[in-house]
Amino acid sequence: MNDLGSLVQQTADRLAGQHVGAVVAGLAGGTVEIRGAGRTGPGSAGGAPGPDTLFEIGSVTKVFTSLALARLALAGTVALDEPLADVLADALPAGVTVPAKGGTPLTLQHLATHSAGLPRLPAGMLLPALLTPNKPDPYAHCTAEYLLAGLARTRLRAAPGRSFRYSNLGAGLLGLALTHRTGLGYQELVTREICAPLGLTDTTVTPDAERAARLAPGHTSGGRPVPGWDLADLVGAGGLHSTVADLAILVRAQLANGTDGDDSPLAPAIALSREVRHRVNPFAWMHLGWLGHRLHARQGGHLQIWHNGGTGGYRSFVAFDPEKQVGVIAVVNTRRSVDPAGVALLRTLQNTHASGGTA
Repeated sequence: MNDLGSLVQQTADRLAGQHVGAVVAGLAGGTVEIRGAGRTGPGSAGGAPGPDTLFEIGSVTKVFTSLALARLALAGTVALDEPLADVLADALPAGVTVPAKGGTPLTLQHLATHSAGLPRLPAGMLLPALLTPNKPDPYAHCTAEYLLAGLARTRLRAAPGRSFRYSNLGAGLLGLALTHRTGLGYQELVTREICAPLGLTDTTVTPDAERAARLAPGHTSGGRPVPGWDLADLVGAGGLHSTVADLAILVRAQLANGTDGDDSPLAPAIALSREVRHRVNPFAWMHLGWLGHRLHARQGGHLQIWHNGGTGGYRSFVAFDPEKQVGVIAVVNTRRSVDPAGVALLRTLQNTHASGGTA
């Protein structure tokens, strides 16, 4: 086993000691190593997870939604600065308008960078989320009708473009806007714009029978099995299932962007998504879909672009450094964060496996 494979296996083993099952990938120097550990079920139940095991990836879905936005913007189907009100003009219920503040229209780019000023959750969901945080399938009622009608009771916390406020509602509305404009379902949209061009074969909203047989069931932090989530028409905020094998292809495309020989059909869209930058704080920013920050010089000064995700029984973390040409993926079927393990592996690869990519 090579050094990269050893580091990846060590991370997977550590995660398996705290979770039911884990799959981890490390990318460095053009090489991808994927390792699984633990089981797909508690105790002796289930088999060992691997590259083709499906997991709910939660909010990592948002990078797919935003990449689809970039593709559609380059095709002229939408514009980044197009107001959401214009895209949904013929879909809004009578008397309902897109919320506004400060005279600035709320645009698709605002939704993709969490700078729209929208609340985190759809209208009426905050109090139930606080009172019953472990409620099964909390978004299943979020149909297009429910989400759009709820805009009548939604108030912006800040004028669009002024500040960063992470919003599942905003990402869900972005997905809804893109499907409305294209006339496609979310699965069809993601397949056409991302999965088919990249060759992703297992990234899906609803797994078919063959993929469902490879799905690792979700668990609470204590290891109790829990049902999966259905995000209905909020799907663009967190409704995808995927495998580490598919996510590794996505990260490889991200790392290749801007390098010599990058012939990915998504290269222009990835470049556009990286060009957009909304300041989160003095040390971090938001691209289309991805969060970014640079470590302090005393910590190596490394660039880290990332997103994490979580649903009722899963956690995920995807991150990469296009300058050092390294990346990591960590997914588990337990409701307990994998971010610390993912960050630790990324920093190790940045310090030991950098291959001098583009700056």
